[in-house]
Amino acid sequence: MLNKKNKKEKLSRREFLGFAWAASLVGLVGQAGAALFQFFKPRVEEGAFGSKVVAGKVNEFKPGTISHVQKGRFYISSLEDGGLLAMWHKCTHLGCTVPWREDEGVFHCPCHSSIFTTTGEVVSGPAPRPLDLFPIEIVDGDVVVDTGKPIQRQSFDPSQVTKV
Repeated sequence: MLNKKNKKEKLSRREFLGFAWAASLVGLVGQAGAALFQFFKPRVEEGAFGSKVVAGKVNEFKPGTISHVQKGRFYISSLEDGGLLAMWHKCTHLGCTVPWREDEGVFHCPCHSSIFTTTGEVVSGPAPRPLDLFPIEIVDGDVVVDTGKPIQRQSFDPSQVTKV
């Protein structure tokens, strides 16, 4: 007969299978956790919304015009004095996409009829504040808009305009 000391040194088949199952479960939970982490981790592509987007050359934005940059989800409002504003096309009321109405000369939200001026100020409607802005940089003649940093504002101020 084996004494207790020898029995403790050997790993029984039942103990081996228990360790094998435990190791398998740890591996499975680890893989599922890693996959879940990758799923929820935000992916920001270079030049797409959430990063810096090149809107175009400075001379493409004629004074007094509004240009929609679809891949950046914003409008470039080129003011009469030549300054630029990059405004998020999302309504500040409930987040609807606000189209520019050339015939009316305003941004007109189709959801609840908020109306915004060319500087994003609220003219009428339930919107609580002006359209949000994005910072603009002029780099080698390109208008670069940082869509990862929206700026909430309570009113329009001339200091918000990027001079070109």
